[in-house]
Amino acid sequence: MSLFKKIFSKDKKETLDKGLEKSKNSFFDKLSKAVAGKSKVDDDVLDNLEEVLVSSDVGVNTTLKIIERIEARVARDKYLGTDELNAILREEIAALLSETNTGNETEFAIPKQDAPYVIMVVGVNGVGKTTTIGKLAFQFKKAGKKVILGAADTFRAAAIDQLQIWADRTDVPIVRQQMGSDPASVAFDTLQSAVNQNADVVIIDTAGRLHNKVNLMNELTKVKRVMQKVVPDAPHEVLLVLDGSTGQNAFEQAKQFTAATEVTSLAVTKLDGTAKGGVVIGISDQFKIPVKYIGVGEGMEDLQVFNKYEFVDSFFK
Repeated sequence: MSLFKKIFSKDKKETLDKGLEKSKNSFFDKLSKAVAGKSKVDDDVLDNLEEVLVSSDVGVNTTLKIIERIEARVARDKYLGTDELNAILREEIAALLSETNTGNETEFAIPKQDAPYVIMVVGVNGVGKTTTIGKLAFQFKKAGKKVILGAADTFRAAAIDQLQIWADRTDVPIVRQQMGSDPASVAFDTLQSAVNQNADVVIIDTAGRLHNKVNLMNELTKVKRVMQKVVPDAPHEVLLVLDGSTGQNAFEQAKQFTAATEVTSLAVTKLDGTAKGGVVIGISDQFKIPVKYIGVGEGMEDLQVFNKYEFVDSFFK
């Protein structure tokens, strides 16, 4: 199909294939059991397929949409063999995701503008937030952009130190204060520094607390308001980082954070160590917020721009 023309470079695609290996193998083990002894796609196969998709963390609502699409094809084509099911799944999931405005990019890029492009990063502790910021800084710098980091997660000393390590590794400047400092003050200083240095990209880390949504909302609102004193329309992007290996927990975190602040893009990390890669399909479909990046390994290059066609191609290969 033309949908699946090769978009990534060979190396990137190999990394994606390898990163999704556990998810793919787990899915196909379940799928082969679901169609065992069946030659055509009937009600039993569809019931089993529904179970496979839900247990692969695709999510109930997205699973029902996929099943409806396959039912429509069975009705239209009259006979579908179970040997065709893999290709049909691939086509229908890609078509479903093509209805969302997500996963079309292939490169790390930012819109052209005069002021620095400001990304505020949110997410609970332990999801790979700091690592994602470090890898983003590396990729933007590699793309020729001037990058500055802001350590506004002042709630934990470890968060500031971790971001400093990434700043050192990527040779990118960082603005930081002491633990317990006002996060909005750090964000303000970072943007002033970025404007003075003609930076292209600013990435602001924020506290990963979710136990009190009201406090989180107030804090993030204050950070935004203070940043706008320096760059009037900042932040240009609020990136929520989710741990893909937590499956349905990632859905729950997405719900909580989208209720607490206006999230505009998503990064799903740690997909290489889990069989729960199907969560990316569900999150892409359900939240109407673009999945922009996925983490498929430990290396600097293993944060990839999410492209739905390459993802589906690797998942159903």
